[in-house]
Amino acid sequence: MAFVQLEGLGKRYGEIDAVVATNLSVEKGEFVSLLGPSGCGKTTTLQMIAGFVEVTSGRILLDGRDITHAKPASRGLGVVFQSYALFPHMTVKDNVAFGLRMRKVPAAELQQRVARVLKLVRLDQHAERYPRELSGGQRQRVALARALVIEPPVLLLDEPLSNLDANLREEMQFEIRRIQREVGITTLMVTHDQSEALSISDRVVVMQAGRITQIDAPYTLYEHPRTEFISGFVGKANLLPGERDSAGVVQVRSGGDLTLSLRPEKIDLREQDHGRLQGKIASRFFLGSQWLYGVSTALGDISVVRRNDGSTPLNEGTAVGLDWDAKLLRVLTVDEVSA
Repeated sequence: MAFVQLEGLGKRYGEIDAVVATNLSVEKGEFVSLLGPSGCGKTTTLQMIAGFVEVTSGRILLDGRDITHAKPASRGLGVVFQSYALFPHMTVKDNVAFGLRMRKVPAAELQQRVARVLKLVRLDQHAERYPRELSGGQRQRVALARALVIEPPVLLLDEPLSNLDANLREEMQFEIRRIQREVGITTLMVTHDQSEALSISDRVVVMQAGRITQIDAPYTLYEHPRTEFISGFVGKANLLPGERDSAGVVQVRSGGDLTLSLRPEKIDLREQDHGRLQGKIASRFFLGSQWLYGVSTALGDISVVRRNDGSTPLNEGTAVGLDWDAKLLRVLTVDEVSA
């Protein structure tokens, strides 16, 4: 049996189903992200696991034990909130030690565990500082240390990086993964940031309108999205009409009865009259390491990402050909739930 098991888990508010019959198995030591737009049910799911939201239907098992209706404190889970919820009048050391004091852990053991976890999150030199004296990333690590010091069986992260600027957010997501791997703790993270979920998770759970629509390893999820929603939400995608030829090979074709997904970075720009499709550069945007081109074609506007190799970029209005490997086309199903 999985370490964390959700069986038909649901939450209903009046006539509104926030989470619908959710089934999920998480193995011990696994890092799983719940990914989706606002209002999709991912935070409600996490709060039901934590015990902060009452379950309407289904059950939650932790290492085989039914905790569906257990009090939050009795579950012993570590939780990091979006706001960090640090005590401003306490030092870093005292913030981290708070949960141990509530559990009446002996003083000598308490000091050892606090020192060990502060070293783990690289804050041992800031033990006597107050939250106001720390950067956003340091405060986030204090919150993480406070959750880990009680040695919980599961770590729950609720949008832990949303309050950080872009550069720090990227740095901290890898820091979280380093700490998680070092401790080996089973972790569930809620996020609406697809790059965050893809970069550090073992598996990603995509949610839409209260339902799970796909669960896969990050690479598989990105390369083989099942629906139009997933294709567009997890990365950028061009949606093209298509059909299968007599040999069953998928191809782009105007008026085709299939919807195909093609990632912008999988398209090559060729000279005019070369490639599978002709068009003109309608727009270009410099992204540092890449150029993003908008190309007008008979099939509509198509996005193309090209690596910045130092060569002169193409001008708007330039006629180009578009080419791609047919094996990179993905057939999508109709969205299973409405957005």
